[in-house]
Order: sequence, then structure tokens, then C-alpha cells
Amino acid sequence: MPLHIKTPLLASSALSLAAGRSIALKMEALQPSGSFKLRGIGHACEHYKARGAQRFISSSGGNAGLAVAYAGRALAVPVTVVVPETTPLRARQLLDLEGAEVIVHGASWQEANERAQSMIGTADAFIHPFDNPLLWEGHASMIDEVAESGARPDAVVLTVGGGGLLSGVVEGLQRNGWGDVPVVAVETRGAASLGAAAAAGERVTLDAITTIATSLGAKQICARAFALLGQHPIRPVQVSDAEALDACARFLDDHRVLVEPACGASLALAYGAANILAPFNTVLMIVCGGSTMSLAQMQDWQQRAS
Repeated sequence: MPLHIKTPLLASSALSLAAGRSIALKMEALQPSGSFKLRGIGHACEHYKARGAQRFISSSGGNAGLAVAYAGRALAVPVTVVVPETTPLRARQLLDLEGAEVIVHGASWQEANERAQSMIGTADAFIHPFDNPLLWEGHASMIDEVAESGARPDAVVLTVGGGGLLSGVVEGLQRNGWGDVPVVAVETRGAASLGAAAAAGERVTLDAITTIATSLGAKQICARAFALLGQHPIRPVQVSDAEALDACARFLDDHRVLVEPACGASLALAYGAANILAPFNTVLMIVCGGSTMSLAQMQDWQQRAS
């Protein structure tokens, strides 16, 4: 049995009414680790354990790190997660609860990642947060589940950070014969590495990440996600932090599920930017989750944004 669960596919009356079209939700926030990341990371961890890995090393204090920690505990493999200094205390506590060794290093994910890479020994497996074909293969299983239901959407809406979810969803669409289904790829304006790459015609590195949606904080999109811009119908879209936060609050009221701003960015298209969805009658939204989000954090960010 895989480490992830088959998540509900819900028809959302509230979001459908707000957007003026049929909205279905793939509820990845209900994964045991709190986000879609467990699909691909669980798949990768099982693969590396079968090849003899005696420790998993990760460089994320957010959703990816928690997915690695959960998978390691389930597979009885020790886990070390290197997190940057900006990682919230709540995230570190959740990693501790899963039994992971937590090392704090650097002011950004890039610095934490360099430290994690330097620690890799011959018996270790490094679990990248988003740039690994095993992750994309695992993430694609969410589209397999949608296809099994027979609910073919006119478009899929998802959030983009480093590009792992985008790469996995497109792989899932293509392997289920849905290669013509467009993907609306949403970023917050302070972390729009996909949008910048699409505009430049090449992968570019952002000068800085200036969004509260820190899960989207990859300064450069992965090579696979960039290549998909020329291989699949993908529409990059950007929203503000305030729009993402508002969507989080409204989604909590509508579906009683708390998600992080990175997830709220996608939901914002239904709540406040429905014109972007105008060409589509039926839309699938990936509710990607948010392992470390709390109500107090959301309310604090809302006060700052007001």
C-alpha cells in the first residue's frame, strides 16, 4: 500500500457559486502529512529504501520536510531535515513530532539545501522538495484518481512553487489521455518564477522572494516545469498575497479546512478572479494543503496585509 491516501473529490457549491461555473476540489490537504507532497515523496522514499537507503535527507521545513519525516517514520528510516532560520517554530515542532532530526542553517532555502547536500553519505538518499522524476510520478496519482471517477475537467487550477506539482499533474493528465486539458498555474506576485521564465523564454532566477506564501519560495522553476511550457497548454497567472489570504479565510468558512496562502492563491481564482476561468465550464482545483498553517498565523498575516 502507498503511504498516501486516496483523497476526496468534492463538488463545491460555494466555489461554484462564487466562480459562476462548476468547481471540483481534489482535497490533497487531507493527506496524512498535510499536503500533496506525500504522494511523490512517499513514492520516492519507498523507492530509495528498496535500494538500500539507511537515511533520508531533506532541505525543507515546510510541506516537503514534513512529508519526508512522515514517510521515514512509516518506513522506519531515520530522517534529517535541514531548515532555514526563517522556518517557523510550529514547523520545527511538527518535524520533531515525526521523529526527524532538525538542523537549522542559513537565511534561505537555498542555503539550507546546500548544507543538506553536503551531508549526503553513501548510505543516504536526498529527497528534493520538487525536482525529481520520482516525485512527479507520484504526484500524478491524484489525476489517476480523478480519471477513475470519470470527471474530466475543462481545466485544472493549481499553485506553482518550484514546479513539482505542475510537473506531476501534467504527467497525470498526459498518461490518462487528457493531454489537451489546460493547466492554470497560479503564483503569488512575490514568488512568480514560472511567470518570469515564461516572459523571458528561459529559466530565470528571482532576486528575492517577497511573499508570505513561503511554500512558493523557489527563486527558479525546475527545468521540467519550464520545458512543459512548450509541451502542454499552461497559463501562468499571478495573484496578490491579500487575495490568497482572503481565499484561505473564505475556504475555511465554506469547507472547514484551513490551508496556507500557497494553496489560497489557487482558490483565489474562484473567489475573486473568475474572469480567468471564463473559458471553462468545469474546473478542477487542487487543494494542495499546508502542513504548518494555523488560524493564529492566518489572522496575523491578515492584520499585516490590511
